[in-house]
Amino acid sequence: MRTIAEVLAAVDEVNAADPNVVEFAGASGPKEVIHSDRMTWWLDRLTDSPTDAQRIAARAHHLRRWASPRDEYPDGRAGYLRWRVAAKNRHVAEVATLLAANGCDTALIADVSRIMAKEGRTTHADVQAHEDALCLTFCELQLDDLIDRLGREHSVEVVRKTIAKMSPAGIALVADVEMSDVAQSVIAEATVSPA
Repeated sequence: MRTIAEVLAAVDEVNAADPNVVEFAGASGPKEVIHSDRMTWWLDRLTDSPTDAQRIAARAHHLRRWASPRDEYPDGRAGYLRWRVAAKNRHVAEVATLLAANGCDTALIADVSRIMAKEGRTTHADVQAHEDALCLTFCELQLDDLIDRLGREHSVEVVRKTIAKMSPAGIALVADVEMSDVAQSVIAEATVSPA
């Protein structure tokens, strides 16, 4: 097996082919490279000593996401859910193939696949940390775009569902996410308890 650093570099090399370029913190780069960098950063905030499986899952979670665009599926929630399931299954399969090609053993591949598939989120701390990192990365990199596309009211509902998937530790870190005033107000509204 190659070292963990070599495996992560192999993931980064694949994601570097993303034709979508985004800006974050004054720099621009391939969207999925920036996404995986932020996933890794949040994972390090959430977990004292992430396992190799957690690090790989964070880095590879959206491997080649651009290959299956959301707009290839129907509008609406049903179309979104179909796209999300198909994307998750493709990510897991492609990452397993990449890891096997890099000499990773079957136990590590199984752990990475389990984390990426979010199996046992409420019972496995490594899966919950992955979900938390994903939700924090969403707030940081994608929430403003979501608000622009869906409008405020719908975005508040999406954020409520996002927060419901997070642990108390993950929710506590939302305050550390740098975001626009509009995004902050959507999160504030989403986290207000109904009267």
